[in-house]
Amino acid sequence: MLSHEGRSVVLVVEDEPSYQEALNIGLTVEGFVVLGASNLAQARQLMTSTRPDLVLLDVMLPDGSGIDYCREIFDSSRVPVIMVSARTSEVDIVLGLEIGAADYVTKPYRLRELVARMRAVLRRPITNDDDETITFGDVRIDLVRRTVAKQGIEVELSRKEFDLLALFASRLGQVVTRDVCLDTLWWGLELTDTRTLDTHVKRLRQKIESDPANPRHLLTIRGVGFRLDA
Repeated sequence: MLSHEGRSVVLVVEDEPSYQEALNIGLTVEGFVVLGASNLAQARQLMTSTRPDLVLLDVMLPDGSGIDYCREIFDSSRVPVIMVSARTSEVDIVLGLEIGAADYVTKPYRLRELVARMRAVLRRPITNDDDETITFGDVRIDLVRRTVAKQGIEVELSRKEFDLLALFASRLGQVVTRDVCLDTLWWGLELTDTRTLDTHVKRLRQKIESDPANPRHLLTIRGVGFRLDA
């Protein structure tokens, strides 16, 4: 949801005053409207009174677990959450992503990288209650439950594969450039080797196309990008 003259509203849930102050200043300069909460009680109140476009959520808070609150947000709304934590173990990161976080950033972080990730998350497709699924051919995408079925049989996709397919589906029939794919799903980092993107597209074709070698739906527009056709 955009408001405040087109600026995105971000709720920062952070109990360390130094981080809260730095984010308030830095994100305001970057054009965001910043709401601050130092605990979960304040966060819940702000989520109710002013629904933000994005939540930056610390994992460890004085009155509860950020992980649990991320799951609560995921179950009750479609507001994307970026987890922020000093915990850097792979287990913590995977757990945060599996319970619904759009991204996971470890402290200390660089503001420019954080902002790039925030903007990438905000560019991902968001659905309304009346627009929860997209169907093309014999493939059905449930954007809310994050599931894909082909001929009624569920197809197992990785998180990145689903996000890429959802990006293509949100622009059905339109060309999505390689730069947009990289900027949206790989947080705007400058990747000189784009084989990662090609690998994900190849895997998607193997899972959703009847004949991956001669795709009918996920097409390559040579020199430009990709197009998902119905």
